[in-house]
Amino acid sequence: MPIRVGVQVQPQHADFATMRKTWRDAEELGADTIYTWDHFYPLSGAPDGEHFEGVVSLAALAASTERARVGALVFCNTYRNPQLLADVHRTVDQLSGGRVIFGIGAGWFERDYDEYGYEFGTAPDRLRALGRDLPLMKQRLKKLNPPPVGPMPFLIGGRGEKVTLKLVAQHAQMWHTFVDDLGVYNHLAGVLAEHCANVGTDSATIEHVIGSFKGVGNLADDLAAAGVAELTVGVSGPKYDLGELRELIAWRDRYNAG
Repeated sequence: MPIRVGVQVQPQHADFATMRKTWRDAEELGADTIYTWDHFYPLSGAPDGEHFEGVVSLAALAASTERARVGALVFCNTYRNPQLLADVHRTVDQLSGGRVIFGIGAGWFERDYDEYGYEFGTAPDRLRALGRDLPLMKQRLKKLNPPPVGPMPFLIGGRGEKVTLKLVAQHAQMWHTFVDDLGVYNHLAGVLAEHCANVGTDSATIEHVIGSFKGVGNLADDLAAAGVAELTVGVSGPKYDLGELRELIAWRDRYNAG
């Protein structure tokens, strides 16, 4: 199966006009998937710099593009009612013509919680909430009229071996995490495969979407050979340098052609 390339255009330190241009430039370069994220404050640079909310950013991203799949890496489950979040994704999927990926995770950025009045709790608390809410999201999607246009796969982000990867095996069609070493990836992929076997899921039906904090291009050949479906890079404002994306797309085209 041909490998894909995705880019997360982080909605920080830039205005919407700049983000819109970046989404369109990324699509024109040939990105297969374009992602936003779901936070309320920047994760890097000036902590109180320009920043935009995830739902509106995803809708604008979908409306500004025509071909690339779109989603978030990832929406925080506990920031919104789960059935509302399902309806949001269905609606944006209709807007996009069926290109939406339903990216979801348990949440981790404590400042978001504190500033907006959400209870942060513990990591086990947030994972239990995610496990409780994923079936509610799926049930709501079955009731909505009209339904999503596309397959709208669930993508769960994270790498916790006991709970997160089990939730991926139970509920997701895609899994995203960051690795800086092939051995770490192989270990996590093995843990996920074990969870799949335990819950009766064919591990081959779950696509692995992998990024790296050190530059995923350094691992591209090895990750592709290991069966990864998509490699991701991230870019931040204000300038949104797409140089790494351009290089990764060129690598993808060579790899897929060979």
